[in-house]
Amino acid sequence: KKLYMASLEKTKKEMEEIIATEGFKKGSFKILQLLTRLRQICIDPQLVFKEYQGGSSKIEQLVDITKGIIENGHKILLFTSFKSALEIVEKKFKENHISTYVIDGSVSAKKRMELVTKFNEGATNVFLITLKAGGTGLTLTSADVVIHLDLWWNPQVENQATDRAHRIGQTKTVEVIKLICKGTIEERILELQTKKKILSDKIIEGKERNQNIFSQLTEKDIKDLLTLDQESLS
Repeated sequence: KKLYMASLEKTKKEMEEIIATEGFKKGSFKILQLLTRLRQICIDPQLVFKEYQGGSSKIEQLVDITKGIIENGHKILLFTSFKSALEIVEKKFKENHISTYVIDGSVSAKKRMELVTKFNEGATNVFLITLKAGGTGLTLTSADVVIHLDLWWNPQVENQATDRAHRIGQTKTVEVIKLICKGTIEERILELQTKKKILSDKIIEGKERNQNIFSQLTEKDIKDLLTLDQESLS
């Protein structure tokens, strides 16, 4: 909590400096990097501060939730925006004897299909997938629980990932869990998703990365992401 609040104050100052010197539109990519840093701290501060050894309440909660889901006979798809977060989760799951398969951007199409078949037909309980690598093209109907470790700017991208468990052949009700840190940028992103409905992927990725990155976000939208809910953090 202390680390997040200190980083939040630093981010506010850095963003104000960027806007003052470069303007909001020109400095939008640098602002995005600042916001990404806050999102990573919410998952595990180790993603930003390599020397950090204080643990992560979100990862601890994830392990507890996952154990309970497995004990009740369910299989899980876990999505995150960050490959580095996937590596932390995989290590933590191994320590807790939770079996996993992993797909990220480095896994070939052929290997992905092999892992999908093994997961759907085998006893492995959890599939760890980066949002970008596994958002489309995979059919993982043996899973009936989807966990989103962090929020993406565009809820439609999250929905496409969730749909990996909703393909033809699914006979169970699929439960979707989103892990959100109270009083942080994650809550603000959730509010923004609701407000904006669907944000164009061009904001974050794509050919127009350096043009109109924040074409659908105002300066006020970005500053609202950095407001601090003292009650939630207490």
